[in-house]
Amino acid sequence: MSAPSAPRTVPPPGTHLPSATTAPRPAVDWRVRFVALSLIWGFSFLLIKVGTDGYAPFQVTFGRLLFGTAVLAVAMAVRRERLPRSGRTWGHLFVAAFFLNALPFSLFAYAELTIPSTLAGICNATSPLWGMALSLVALSEDRPTRRRVAGLGLGFVGVLTVLGAWQGFSGLDLSGTAMALLASLSYPVGWIYLRRTLAGTGSSALAMTGSQLFLGTLQLAVVTPLFTSLPESVPLLPTLSVIALGALGTGLALLIQYGLVTEVGPTTAQMVTYFIPVIATAAGVALLDERLSWNTPVGALIVLVGAALTQSRARGGPVPAPVASPGSTKPPGPPGSPEEDRTAEARSHAAQP
Repeated sequence: MSAPSAPRTVPPPGTHLPSATTAPRPAVDWRVRFVALSLIWGFSFLLIKVGTDGYAPFQVTFGRLLFGTAVLAVAMAVRRERLPRSGRTWGHLFVAAFFLNALPFSLFAYAELTIPSTLAGICNATSPLWGMALSLVALSEDRPTRRRVAGLGLGFVGVLTVLGAWQGFSGLDLSGTAMALLASLSYPVGWIYLRRTLAGTGSSALAMTGSQLFLGTLQLAVVTPLFTSLPESVPLLPTLSVIALGALGTGLALLIQYGLVTEVGPTTAQMVTYFIPVIATAAGVALLDERLSWNTPVGALIVLVGAALTQSRARGGPVPAPVASPGSTKPPGPPGSPEEDRTAEARSHAAQP
């Protein structure tokens, strides 16, 4: 469900956030929207699982991108947002759409053919770990600290615990698990690419996000007919799952998170990441009757603690580099700018499934 390192949604470079005295009061309290976002992203893994019961994985991915793009297109029309005009920007967004949308969404869909949605949700939580490891290599300004290195090691111990490494991974579908982990790795690859290529474009977050999802939809529109055939029927529940996965889990969720970052700041908004694997696990066990052994929740907790440590910083220290931002597209502002700092914090955890 990108993402499982992260993450959709800060004002464009040079834009000043409205003060508390001038900003209009949202109709829905931010706490309600925070809970809604946690539930939407947490249930996305269940929706993927149900969607693949009636459709091929590529068809599920194409549907979610199509409906997600439609939601953002409506939002862009209402706000009168302009699409990026630079061909260079569109080229970079095409690459970002592959790593942040088309590839991880498809990998999660294929993975859930053979692994439980609970395991997919936990794999998604490893995105911050992959992101830190990659940023140490790709981003020269991202300095490691003992705490963050310890978090990286702890996080991967958690992964081995989830997978039951001491049992020789018996009973585990290795190919499905590998695809889920690769999906989580794809998110920070895409985000680091955006950070290095599209910082300071001047386009709004909404316009960049909508454009990226549109390009991801085009990519799946080409790939899907090559590897799948038209479904013989249109099953109701899988169809509703794909629509909800796109319209709610991709489109609406990005709009909600954008509002949260703007209103309460990235530090609070990114906390949603800690609830995603918990909700995904609860949904899979309660609604799909998936089995849960002791090492799964214990390992997931270790992964989340490690991920939190990789995103921590010493007092007065630099903000950790952004890692995964699966559904997001807005690159940070110029290096050292307030926009870049807010973006890095906002994306350091969040990984859309």
